[in-house]
Amino acid sequence: MIRAAVYLSAFATFWFLCFFCLLPVGIGGKDPETGAPLRARLGLKALIATAAAAVLWGLFALCILAGWVDL
Repeated sequence: MIRAAVYLSAFATFWFLCFFCLLPVGIGGKDPETGAPLRARLGLKALIATAAAAVLWGLFALCILAGWVDL
């Protein structure tokens, strides 16, 4: 039970870290009235964050399963 919570919280942490790091990438122009980006591309950034988080989570799980990190 605790392992599942650790794995889930690790993936969520990796996903938010990747997503927030990707937010300022490729913003392009800004709307002069609101200052908001014209093309934020949040869907694409979420997909990239999911892929990157899956890779990081896989490395994290490998470290646990190899016995390098103990829960």
